[in-house]
Amino acid sequence: MSDAHGMNDAGVALSALTTMQVGGVPERMITASTQRELIDAALDVWSDGGEWLVLAGGSNTVAADEPFEGTVLRVATRGIEVLPTDADTPGRVRVRVQAGEPWDDLVAYAVERGWSGIEALSGIPGSTGAAPVQNIGAYGQELSSSLVAIEFLDYLSGEVSRVPAAELELGYRTSVLKQGREGIVLAVELDLHDTADAQAVLGEALGQPIAYAQLASALGVQLGDRVSVQAMRDAVLALRASKGMVLDPADRDTASAGSFFTNPIVRENFARALPAEAPRWPLVPAAADVVVPLGTTVADSPLDEFLAHQADLAASTVDAGAAASAETLVKLSAAWLIEHAGIRRGFRLPGSRAAISSKHTLAITNTGGASAEEVAQLARYVQGRVQSEFGVILHPEPVLVGLEL
Repeated sequence: MSDAHGMNDAGVALSALTTMQVGGVPERMITASTQRELIDAALDVWSDGGEWLVLAGGSNTVAADEPFEGTVLRVATRGIEVLPTDADTPGRVRVRVQAGEPWDDLVAYAVERGWSGIEALSGIPGSTGAAPVQNIGAYGQELSSSLVAIEFLDYLSGEVSRVPAAELELGYRTSVLKQGREGIVLAVELDLHDTADAQAVLGEALGQPIAYAQLASALGVQLGDRVSVQAMRDAVLALRASKGMVLDPADRDTASAGSFFTNPIVRENFARALPAEAPRWPLVPAAADVVVPLGTTVADSPLDEFLAHQADLAASTVDAGAAASAETLVKLSAAWLIEHAGIRRGFRLPGSRAAISSKHTLAITNTGGASAEEVAQLARYVQGRVQSEFGVILHPEPVLVGLEL
């Protein structure tokens, strides 16, 4: 059934629309295939004051088994538009992309035309509109390096506005959109490098300098070298596939929400207490979420102005002896912590149909018929083991709907 506000999809379970393949039937679902339909449907739903959920690709959502008591706004808008650019910025191309456009379709579109800037983000499932919410990143690239602005329908005002990227407070897998600014991303504006000139001279469109060691190794080049955008895309897709991170109906490891936990950020003095072989990367404080020591409140910390923006800090704890000082922040490897807490690839709790991926310890997978609660139970178990072994609480990366860890 359809109306002016989109298509009403009664009886469709969220398990059929999410890559984790769990979730109950929502009370109401509206699929919007045009921006106008999306705006009208959202304003209509918001005026009722009920619960609502935005869903597009479903790759970053883990929903409870119980019916969602509200309306799911399913974003199915499509379109990639090349915008005019200033004459004084040669070699650049600006694109406006509808929120429902599949992200990897956009990357393929750009690579085919020799545009660079997002080629290392190949293979990431989900929609373009979801990309700025958690500032997607992989293999040395982040959306923040290309994002110019978003078109945003604000929940509080009901108005559509163009929000510059600088106002989104983009950080490591976070933004103001993830931290509480409610509304819907309608479109995304990106600034990419047009490598047509280089292609004419060299016979290939060059990607951005390689900034990730594993990717450089896979390509047989050094960090900072450049290869064609197509070669980089192919290498990234192969790497992601080897980790079960490219959707494939024949591979149960890909029935997941990708990386289930973010890499934790701790202070340098805490990181020094970890085993010497634990991977770590120094960070600039403003680029990271922070794990606060036990007994330290946001107000106690010299980083309070920055920390106040990190909504997950209330539950973030580490070793009680760590000092609350404005020192260097360090990113740890969640995968390494999980593995060295004794949880191996393929691990599952007795009788559970949720498992750690057989290819990558950072992914929780649905081996077939798993419930959302089985996924949550395994996630809690992983959190508990890592906290017990290393004093760090891992935080989930996907959006949890009706679930708590």
